[in-house]
Parts: sequence; structure tokens; C-alpha cells
Amino acid sequence: MASINLLPWREARREERKKQFLVSLGATLAGAAVSLLFWDLTVNSQIDQQLSRNQYLSNRIALLDEEVAEIRDLQRKRTQLIERMQVIQALQGNRPLIVRLMDQLVRTVPDGVFYTSLETRASVVSIEGVAESNNRVSSLMRKLDASDWLENPNLDAVQAAPDYGEQATIFKLSVSLQLEKADEVLAL
Repeated sequence: MASINLLPWREARREERKKQFLVSLGATLAGAAVSLLFWDLTVNSQIDQQLSRNQYLSNRIALLDEEVAEIRDLQRKRTQLIERMQVIQALQGNRPLIVRLMDQLVRTVPDGVFYTSLETRASVVSIEGVAESNNRVSSLMRKLDASDWLENPNLDAVQAAPDYGEQATIFKLSVSLQLEKADEVLAL
């Protein structure tokens, strides 16, 4: 005899396939959710790690900036100290030269001549003074020219000075310092 299946087997099969599809869909969604959660945790962990690295670098940069500022301050102080030392050395180096210059000026002044002011600029000495006569000024210039330390006396101005006497004159002259002699003294 022929067997005829009258049960709704297609419906049951369709229901079973639908159930399998929904289970597969749920498993896929659950896997996707777990993967998304894992990915989110991984990315957040990497972000936190990078933020901590950035914070560490910021702290180190701030420390280095402080050290750089301290180094700049020390360099500034060093430069100031070197400049002070150079000024002191220049003053100490010129001390014997000034003494020699004053000694030569005293040795060359003839009787009847008085200095009222002395001024030095580089290697030129400007002298102002009073002399009893023009002959005394000439004598002073000859003595300055004959000096080992001084050269090229140049009379800048002469005028009568009745306050000091009948023939008295006020004079202004300039004389150069011999640089070779100055270098010898500074070398000592």
C-alpha cells in the first residue's frame, strides 16, 4: 500500500530552520557584541596607556624646561662674571701704565708750569695748565717730546691769564703715549 504522509512536515521543517536561523543569528550577535566589547576594552586600554605616556612626557618636559632655565641663568651669571673679571683685569693691567704716565708727566714739568687738569682717552693725554710765560710752555713741549714715554706734543690753545701774573698764560695741549712702551709695561 502506498504511504501518504499527511502531517505538516514542511511547516515543522520550516519552523526548525527558522529556529536554527534565530539561534545562529543570536550566536552571531552575541559573538559580535563580545568582539565589540573586547575591541572597546582594548582601544580604551591603549588610549589610557597613551595618555599616561603623554603625561609622563609632559612631566619630563617640564623638568627639562626647568633645567634649561637654570642652565640659561647659570650661563648669564657666568657671562656677567667673565665681564667683571675682564674689567678687573683691564684695571689691574693699566695700573702700572698709569703710574708710569704720571711719573713721566711729573718728570717733564719745568719750573713755572702748573697742571690744572689731565684727561686720558685711549693713548692721548690732554693737559690743561698755567705757565709763567710762553717760554715755559715751549720748554714743557720740548721735555714732553724728549720723554721716552710721550711723543708728539701738540699745543691746542694758549691765552693770557692776567689773574696769575703779567706774562702768565693758560694752555691746553695734547700728547700721545708711546704704545711700544705701554705694551712693555703691560707685558710685565
